[in-house]
Amino acid sequence: MKIDVLTLFPAMFAGPLDESIVKRAREAGLLDLRIHDLRDYTHDRHRTVDDRPFGGGPGMLLKPEPIFEAVEAIAGEGTKVILTTPGGRPFKQAVARELADCESLLIICGSYEGVDERVREALVDEEISIGDYVLTNGALPAMVMIDAVTRLLPGALGDEDSAADESFSDGLLEYPHYTRPAEFRGMKVPDVLLSGHHGEIGKWRREQSEARTRRTRPDLNLDLDLKIENDDSAEAAS
Repeated sequence: MKIDVLTLFPAMFAGPLDESIVKRAREAGLLDLRIHDLRDYTHDRHRTVDDRPFGGGPGMLLKPEPIFEAVEAIAGEGTKVILTTPGGRPFKQAVARELADCESLLIICGSYEGVDERVREALVDEEISIGDYVLTNGALPAMVMIDAVTRLLPGALGDEDSAADESFSDGLLEYPHYTRPAEFRGMKVPDVLLSGHHGEIGKWRREQSEARTRRTRPDLNLDLDLKIENDDSAEAAS
């Protein structure tokens, strides 16, 4: 998979994306990641990328010229162009899966008060937000998306089941995990996990996932209730 990032702050990407799973995926040839400095696509001596908005108002906007030139130079046929913005589609695991199926992504990192609207109208395929808050620029959201997408690439994880057995993989938060020792400072591992009974362990984990989801993510309750209802109906039908 190829991912290009267009940003005003390329140095921000040097550390986080040179470690752990993303690093290994790059070294294995699973991910071709390239970071581009937006200022490289300007032609004045000040390398100007922003200007004041028409109609007045605070802050500055990213100008259309360097962004258009960069996208036209970088994007290939079939490249999906994404803009990071607080007003975009919420980034969730399902969205990460969609993006992981793409051959090529180009992420435009929003900055300042945003971008000239003509960038959205003519260049961007999708706007994505990682949460209901405002960050200094779109570099961190781009890193979050790259990390989440990379984990889903075939071969990126040591255990191929890992990506399928995590929080949100089935619409639920992940169940609690324990490792050795079986007792630590008076806190014991649940007996069912020591039983060796895989059916009971699976049932316990499912119950824990559902309880944790209801407790900590009440916004997911509707989806959870519908999923449980559908699962029960499927079991009854079989």
